[in-house]
Amino acid sequence: MGQKANPIGNRLGIIRGWESNWYGNKKDFAGKLIEDNKIRTYLNARINKGGISKIVIERTLNKLIVTIHTSKPGIIIGKGGGEVDRIKEELKKLTSNEDVQINILEIRRPEVDANIVADTIARQIENRINYKRAVKMAIASALRMGAEGIKVKVSGRLGGAEIARTEELKQGRTPLHTFRMDIDYANVFALTVYGKIGIKVWICKGEVLSKRDLNPNFTGGKSEVSDRKDRRDDNRGGDHRGGERRGGGGRGRDSRKA
Repeated sequence: MGQKANPIGNRLGIIRGWESNWYGNKKDFAGKLIEDNKIRTYLNARINKGGISKIVIERTLNKLIVTIHTSKPGIIIGKGGGEVDRIKEELKKLTSNEDVQINILEIRRPEVDANIVADTIARQIENRINYKRAVKMAIASALRMGAEGIKVKVSGRLGGAEIARTEELKQGRTPLHTFRMDIDYANVFALTVYGKIGIKVWICKGEVLSKRDLNPNFTGGKSEVSDRKDRRDDNRGGDHRGGERRGGGGRGRDSRKA
């Protein structure tokens, strides 16, 4: 089951919130759902190099609030906020909604965000960088920033080979069956001259043991990933001090022999 269900959909309502927050009755539910898909497709194509992680859509009675989570807010905001105003006007035409509000949230740690990691690998493959090198660099960056585990699967005509194949590289742990594990997942593709290369990324950010706010826009101060990284550094420091003490004992024995 862990291999077949989307890890994000699998955890909805448990440790993850929905990326579309609104109520729709039988008449207008389908229309709103299609509109959400149009907004996401349009923004991902419009802000191609904006490092978008996710787009959260909220609706009130007559207001549409679009929150863009990105690692490069400067590209989306533009000079003096001009780019945001243009995007807002374009969304008004696309959705026929007069009151559109756009919020931009910056992602502090893009190295542990599956969508951004997958997109970075895809762009590198498109620029003819060796796929193994791109994947290994992404894995090293994620683990350095405190991820517990990462798994990357690439498939297609890798390196321009005649026969398509699938390769998987992983490090650390990514337990897909454990629902309390915060696993981020992304599935993107790279458009190369010899065909599409599919890229799947799973990043394990650790266990969620306390009750979590399911609002997808919630960023509660210091992230759990950074907390774990700090604790790991503290432990490493403790081991180092112990090594010094052991070294001191060795010097003592040498002096007794003398």
